[in-house]
Amino acid sequence: MLFQAGAHDPERKSSVARLALVTLATGVASGLGGMCLAVLLHAIQHVAFGYDVLQLHGAKSFLQGVSAASPARRVVVLGVCGVVAGVGWWLVRSFCRPLVSIKSAVRSEDHKMPVFATTCHALLQIITVALGSPLGREVAPREIAAAFSRKIAQYAGLTNDETKIIVAAAAGAGLAAVYNVPLGGTLFTLEVLLGTFALPALLPALAASCIAASVAWLGLGNATQYVFPLQTVTWPIFVWSIAAGPLFGCAAFLFTKSTARARRDAPRDWRLLPLCLAQFLALGALAIPFPQLLGNGKGPLQLCLFDALTPELAVTFLLLKFVCITASLRVGAEGGLLTPGMTLGALLATATASVWNLAFPALNPADITIIGAGAFLAASMNMPLTAIALAFEFTHFPHDFFYPLIFAVAGSSATFTLLSRRSAAS
Repeated sequence: MLFQAGAHDPERKSSVARLALVTLATGVASGLGGMCLAVLLHAIQHVAFGYDVLQLHGAKSFLQGVSAASPARRVVVLGVCGVVAGVGWWLVRSFCRPLVSIKSAVRSEDHKMPVFATTCHALLQIITVALGSPLGREVAPREIAAAFSRKIAQYAGLTNDETKIIVAAAAGAGLAAVYNVPLGGTLFTLEVLLGTFALPALLPALAASCIAASVAWLGLGNATQYVFPLQTVTWPIFVWSIAAGPLFGCAAFLFTKSTARARRDAPRDWRLLPLCLAQFLALGALAIPFPQLLGNGKGPLQLCLFDALTPELAVTFLLLKFVCITASLRVGAEGGLLTPGMTLGALLATATASVWNLAFPALNPADITIIGAGAFLAASMNMPLTAIALAFEFTHFPHDFFYPLIFAVAGSSATFTLLSRRSAAS
């Protein structure tokens, strides 16, 4: 393993130097890759929905652009999305080498991901999310970074253990780059992919994520993903976070079971085209009265943070968003579930606030939005520490919000684990 040889061992010094250089190259490549994918996504969004085409930064938000587009344009763009998704993934699955997930690549002996197939898969995710798919965009930069980092590690002659760490670190760095979350990217590498916080894994993971996020500033700027209004933690928030944690764990369990079943039953043949076209045309029709349903969910989450949704709308969006996500996976579309999961958690928090306020000291729904989002994400993706870090880095909320967030994450994660064990045993 790394760093176990003596400090004066020339061979050990050479190995550490190679690993350091590969970590640097991985961070730079992941940052550039994440930046380019994010710029591509924004460009497609602006052209497709016709807003601020020449101004990718400091422009309207995606929700503002979609809301300003005509109803006919929304349906047409989603129809194009269905064709791209159906034809694209049919071609990838029919003519490219079998796709390998990041987790499978990290756990395998050769850590190999087919570069061409993975690149096509990632680009399809970016294009379809830009055109309005309700899935997330965060998997694409992770896949691109992981696939190319393995090539870098192979070229540098790293050992199998070192390559494993680099591939995982690259995936975390891709996440860090696209969302400007270096701590979240580091914890994702260690908690989700490697399952260890040992120093030999921690140092490359931290360095790669920090480098990638800094490099991505060149094209994306150094900004948080969400605007967090100035809020104060009160004791009702603490009580709500403890009481609501198990509810979010149950909801996350239902979500993961539904999405796993949808992915398992998705077609892999020519049926992708008609099913994707039908699904996304239906989504386009729903977007006529509800443009908030389009995209990965960033818009609705921000509305929750501003307390801009009534309880009735929050429940409506929660149910429709859940159906749209699972239906998109069921017809064969692909994408991440990180931002969609946080959005579902935020909407559920907003909905529960109105019920809470019937019998308990009043809560402002905006005060518990990020707590609900973090609790749902922690349970649904089985990454409590990463979820806490992401909730903070997405919003830069005040320090006091860590306490109720941790309570809610603990309750949701424990409940999810209990339900998972019972489900496995039955």
